[in-house]
Amino acid sequence: MIIRKLFKFENAHIVRNCTSRRCSRSIHGHSYKVEIKLHSNFLDNGQMVYDFGLMKTTIKTLIDSFDHAITLWNKDDKGYINFAKKFSERYIILPVNPSAEQFSRVFFLMTDRVLECMEFKNGEKEVSVYSVIVHETDTGYAECFREDAYNFENMGEINLEDIIFSDRIKEEWGDKNLWDKLLKKEKITPPKEI
Repeated sequence: MIIRKLFKFENAHIVRNCTSRRCSRSIHGHSYKVEIKLHSNFLDNGQMVYDFGLMKTTIKTLIDSFDHAITLWNKDDKGYINFAKKFSERYIILPVNPSAEQFSRVFFLMTDRVLECMEFKNGEKEVSVYSVIVHETDTGYAECFREDAYNFENMGEINLEDIIFSDRIKEEWGDKNLWDKLLKKEKITPPKEI
């Protein structure tokens, strides 16, 4: 069975080296919609694949980090990166160009790590990421499957360790050490009640 949760955020970026001059040469923003699809052949004690409320405690926190932020590519011009960091408290630096395609891969890998670290307490079994869809506009989206997320050879390597969240973003998290825990693959205990 597949379940889907929709998240929304506003974000600014430049997508370098793309065909469109508007996208590759100008800071611009989008109203993103992100669909996280989870899969399992089992249901938990509440007869659910994965409680949607649990997604609010970690996955929503990570995706919401991109809201009202600027996303930068670590291979972009250093002057531009420093300028953006100087004038924006909320920024994320990625090891890949911030296109819809790469956003979908980043969110897939983040969600995959959350599920890997989650200490399931309600009979959840074999919950995995089925796909992630990132709608950049009302008419265009990118969908990432497992084989895309981990296709480092053809689509660029994404190490979670290379993703940098600004201090301001991390200060807003309920668990200020969430990202460090995920990078260290520490167990994340969900709240007893949501």
